[in-house]
Amino acid sequence: MGASDGGASTAVIPYVVAGPSGVGKGTVIRDLLARAPQCWLSVSATTRQPRPGEREGIDYHFVSDAEFDRLIDSGEMLEWAIVHGRNRYGTPRQPVVDMLARGRIPILEVDLDGARQIRRSWPDVEQIFVDAPSWEELVHRLRGRGTEDAAEQERRLETARVERAARDEFDHVVINDSVSGATDQLLRIMGLGQ
Repeated sequence: MGASDGGASTAVIPYVVAGPSGVGKGTVIRDLLARAPQCWLSVSATTRQPRPGEREGIDYHFVSDAEFDRLIDSGEMLEWAIVHGRNRYGTPRQPVVDMLARGRIPILEVDLDGARQIRRSWPDVEQIFVDAPSWEELVHRLRGRGTEDAAEQERRLETARVERAARDEFDHVVINDSVSGATDQLLRIMGLGQ
């Protein structure tokens, strides 16, 4: 399958969703979950401590370093990374397998490296890259969020350049020109929309 070939899938399989910071992946995924209740968003595991208000199994699976090591060593992590040089985050395999067995459609929101790791360990997973309509629009969205300082914005933009250069590695490319339009594209790819 090629990028943005528009082909629809009818099998119940996991879908990896990746794309640069500021492109609106989280917003599109929330809309998808609201419109397609048979979809399920994978919950990452992390070695960091819970922040106020975060709930085990809903926001993250909070695990010890030893448990994270065990998950990696036993092949139970689909992908993982060290974030900011301190804490580890990753996608546990078993909850994804459990949801597939229940007929739910797992959505795994990961970064480019995570998508590559999953592709190596589970090649049948469909991979979707969410992108902005243009580089200028992506820059505008990222800077307009106001959630990062100028240095962090530049770091994220440099990462976005690398990520956008790799978008042809994905099975599909969805352009987020509007949340509803991007969600419509995702639903069609999953065989859930017109």
